[in-house]
Amino acid sequence: MNWSFQLYSARNFQPWDAVLKMLGEAGYTQVEGFGGVYDDPKALRAELDRNGLTMPTGHFSIEALDNDFDGVRRIAEVLGMKLLICPYLVAEARPTDAAGWRGFAERLAKAGEKAKAAGYGFTWHNHDFEFQALPGGSVPMDHILSAAPGIGWEMDVAWVVRNGTDPLPWIERHGKRIAAVHVKDIARAGEGLDEDGWSDVGHGTLDWPGLFKALRSKTAAEYYVMEQDNPNDIGRFVRRSIASAKAW
Repeated sequence: MNWSFQLYSARNFQPWDAVLKMLGEAGYTQVEGFGGVYDDPKALRAELDRNGLTMPTGHFSIEALDNDFDGVRRIAEVLGMKLLICPYLVAEARPTDAAGWRGFAERLAKAGEKAKAAGYGFTWHNHDFEFQALPGGSVPMDHILSAAPGIGWEMDVAWVVRNGTDPLPWIERHGKRIAAVHVKDIARAGEGLDEDGWSDVGHGTLDWPGLFKALRSKTAAEYYVMEQDNPNDIGRFVRRSIASAKAW
């Protein structure tokens, strides 16, 4: 497995050259980018190369995808990306009904068309809000996937579970759309209180061996990306998470 690492997890543990060195030494071969690391793509690419890392996937805001796709493309080209990912929609911009979410999905579909024309894959990355019921009982994720049939999905399994939703039926129904997976874990009761309730992968409450088996057998996912939204010890998270994953 080429285990990847979402660099957002290490945003509070600078400098980046030390982070990338640690990741390479720990056995990661890939990283996933986000907006905070794209200021100097050429310098970042050199640092990745120095540490035996590639960046096949990267997160880009909906605003960048809508308004500066040429800029997104230039960054992706320098860094060697293959898959562009839209990761988030701020709370104040989130639709409140099915029609609104279908309209948002149409924006994603247009971004996906631009990505495809430029030679890239394109996905949406979920949090928990996409699984919260709308008036009428549907959930936003249904509308995103149905109204934008040409885009893929980077499934953040722990956010699905954190909403109280069983991820397995979604994996079963939409496995062909799942191009990447965020591998993260939810802390046990009373733990992770200063880490927003997250834990090192394999040290929390999710059945990751079972989930990994389902994801490997039922999805088209090429990228498995370790993430912890707010770790208090990046070295511990880096090392313990990949050690757990290698045992699957």
